Amino acid sequence: MSLSIGIVGLPNVGKSTLFNILTKKNVDAANYPFCTIDPNVGVVKVPDKRLDELAAVSKPLKVIPTAIEFVDIAGLVAGASKGEGLGNQFLAHIRECDAICEVVRNFQDKNIIHVSGVVNPKEDKETINLELILADLGSIGKRLEKTRKESKSGNKELIAQTVILDKIYQHLEKGLAARSLEFSEEEGLFVKALNLLSLKPIIYLLNDDDASSSPDLGEMDGEVITVNVKIEAEIAALAEEEQAEYIQELGLEQSGLDKLIAASYKLLGLDTFFTTGPDESRAWTIKHGAKAPEAAGVIHTDFIKGFIRAEVINWEQFVAIGSESKAREQGLIRTEGKDYVVKDGDVCNFLVNR
Repeated sequence: MSLSIGIVGLPNVGKSTLFNILTKKNVDAANYPFCTIDPNVGVVKVPDKRLDELAAVSKPLKVIPTAIEFVDIAGLVAGASKGEGLGNQFLAHIRECDAICEVVRNFQDKNIIHVSGVVNPKEDKETINLELILADLGSIGKRLEKTRKESKSGNKELIAQTVILDKIYQHLEKGLAARSLEFSEEEGLFVKALNLLSLKPIIYLLNDDDASSSPDLGEMDGEVITVNVKIEAEIAALAEEEQAEYIQELGLEQSGLDKLIAASYKLLGLDTFFTTGPDESRAWTIKHGAKAPEAAGVIHTDFIKGFIRAEVINWEQFVAIGSESKAREQGLIRTEGKDYVVKDGDVCNFLVNR
């Protein structure tokens, strides 16, 4: 399951530095706007202690975590929806992402230019969000005009689409993001295909050098996490075995980046199930509420059609008992059928016809 988070924000708010740390890719993070011309893509493993504990029991040859793709998109500015600052090109890159991480600056540094000359988190957030809304307004306006003309033929589907498009257009005209609208299940299928920027789920990452500050960000339509990107760079520069010790010294439970990755995973409505054995311990990504055949299909699409049953045990029970054979002896491994909804943290073995 390929999932991507687009990192957006004004120029010089810490986007590319954040991306560098996330992916350990050598992305140019120079101190001037538009230094990133093409989107940079990096695949980042989702930290999961459960997988590590399962691997400690199974002692596999390989340990494979699940992953999220992060896309570093060049800095947007006011007027991006009209093409300012290569805006059209960058907005198109956001459309291809599943969700948005909007980096908002709340640090002072005379050596790092702010595109408007003043650091104002609320205004910066509203500038980016308005550009996404205006871009959607333009595309919906064109679609509405076309659909309205075609619906005069009396086609019921086109008439229904016109009503939905008009509803979205009027909402966007008020400066409100499409994600704050509610749609029926049937409407949702049509709306999803519109690929609206302001419909995408969003995380606001406040790049702050003072963890105790709480700036006014105005009305919120997404989760806010505070990260000191400069400190995260210091953590990332350490050897892996030293990072945990430094994080503890800073009084943190986890690094800000691990917090971002976990929040992104949650934002997309995802769960993790595991497979484990002597060859491989692996984490797999599924949509929340997926049934056993769908989960099996993540491993191989042929498994959906050939699904017979699933053998399931919770990861904590597996680790506590110490082996698959002992779990079987004590009857802890359950047999589940096609209607079983796979839970986050399940360890599964799928039996299929090949």
